[in-house]
Amino acid sequence: MKNKLIIAIDGYSSCGKSTFARAIAEELNYIYIDSGAMYRTVTLYCMRRNFIGNGGVNTEGILSELNDINIDFVYNSDTNIYETFLNSENVETEIRSMEVSAHVSRISQVPEVRSRLVELQREIGASRGIVMDGRDIGTVVFPDADIKIFMTATADIRAKRRFDELKEKGILIDFEEIKRNIIARDIADENRDISPLRRADDAVILDNSRMNVGEQMSWVKKLIEKKRDGC
Repeated sequence: MKNKLIIAIDGYSSCGKSTFARAIAEELNYIYIDSGAMYRTVTLYCMRRNFIGNGGVNTEGILSELNDINIDFVYNSDTNIYETFLNSENVETEIRSMEVSAHVSRISQVPEVRSRLVELQREIGASRGIVMDGRDIGTVVFPDADIKIFMTATADIRAKRRFDELKEKGILIDFEEIKRNIIARDIADENRDISPLRRADDAVILDNSRMNVGEQMSWVKKLIEKKRDGC
């Protein structure tokens, strides 16, 4: 087995996938790739260009400018996180808004958008030593990943986590609206025609409803040790 691993983390929205994946990447000194941020970034671009809105998506417009969308992850030494940049602009905060959340599932259903982002994700992972989280990492992007984890938690707990995250950033939003958005996102992700959210057959389920990040890290370290030992 190669020394460096590819670790794929899939699961429902607001399960803490990104926080968990970042912690694993930092622990292993791996590259962390937030695939969800990539789809959110494309969504933000489409919103700015009025390619989405009024219940519809201007697919022709999106495809005409898809190659003009450049996404980068830049490490911020002050915050110790990778921040998302759209065409050299830091959009890390803007892509986390509820408005972007409400539209991202529709943008992610555009086949050409998914194909382009999967291509970019595979290019990043070619050198291995990465942790990537999203909806179809273990099933589509890296079906041969060394470790696959599928995360879940109750809707109430996920809504509370999202509420606290937004509040910390100074974004005030109604809790029930967040919960409704999460439930709607689950339905859209599970029922979309292109790469629907599902657990890979060889993925390990992690229900972190009652676990903090420290407890999750203890859990995943044991999983990594078993993998490296060939168990």
